Amino acid sequence: MKNRLLHFTFRYGTLIFIGLVILFFSLSREAFFTFDNMMDILRAISIVTFVAIGVTISLTVDGFDLSVGASMSLSTVLTATLMVWYEMPLAVVLIVPLLVGAAVGLLNAFLIVKIRIPDLLATLAVMYIVNGIHKTYTKGYSIYNNMPLQDGTTAPGVMLKPFLWIGQGKLLGVPFPVILMVIAVAGAHVFFKYTRWGRQMIMTGGNEEAARLSGLRVKKVRTLAYVASAVFASIGGILFAARIGSGQIDAGAPMLMDSVAAVFVGYSVFAAGRPNIIGTFFGAVLMGVMVNGLTMMNVDYYKNDIIKGIVLVLALAVTFIHLNRKRA
Repeated sequence: MKNRLLHFTFRYGTLIFIGLVILFFSLSREAFFTFDNMMDILRAISIVTFVAIGVTISLTVDGFDLSVGASMSLSTVLTATLMVWYEMPLAVVLIVPLLVGAAVGLLNAFLIVKIRIPDLLATLAVMYIVNGIHKTYTKGYSIYNNMPLQDGTTAPGVMLKPFLWIGQGKLLGVPFPVILMVIAVAGAHVFFKYTRWGRQMIMTGGNEEAARLSGLRVKKVRTLAYVASAVFASIGGILFAARIGSGQIDAGAPMLMDSVAAVFVGYSVFAAGRPNIIGTFFGAVLMGVMVNGLTMMNVDYYKNDIIKGIVLVLALAVTFIHLNRKRA
């Protein structure tokens, strides 16, 4: 009976905790548990979720992509400059940042797979490089409509209304970023669970040498994972620019830590003990619910990180206690 109760706690503890947090804030603030506020929470976490999916993919192949925040920042300012500086059509605005993101992923893969630099060190170096590139490209300025240029003129373009709708619009009463997030989470989950490439990524992350000996092209699999990671981060950057209507430098810096926290909280969902898309989504939900609720309760914003850290420690403690019990 005791073992069954412990197993239930390990498997569903995170979901129960999310439910209790929602119940607490609902009882504390009447406006918390409303449709509009729930949609606001989901819209707020949509960008973090895209970045977190990228981190999840890199962790699945036993790596760790620290450059996702920089990729998101680059995508945000590149998206904005294509409209504000160069008056590019919507198709170009959406496609070019994704291609640039894929190039960042290829650079990561080259350093990790070909040169064999450890993942953390390689992606840390790329993070600095990409941050430097996007700041050099914009001369350290954020990008906005009718911004003054260095030659004394005014930028000729503006953020396109169809583009802004991607981040601010609604479809059937649901914010469009939320719809995109649900599609991405469902698609990534199906990819890992039911496709050959997804299973190969999981096998590579579980034991790369065994995967190689069984005939998997592990270098190609890991390359695909890092490209996908950067592309998902770039999508997050596009959504961020569409949400706020400008290109903010360093937009991805806080998103990196929030996405990593969401991924590791997700380890404890359903007692997975490993990176998984559904767990990552619920981790992002937990973070979003807590930030929203604490804001409603007028808790100082700079105290949020303390609470996030405590939640992350608890989630990891539950995960590794369960894993150690299974090994014992």
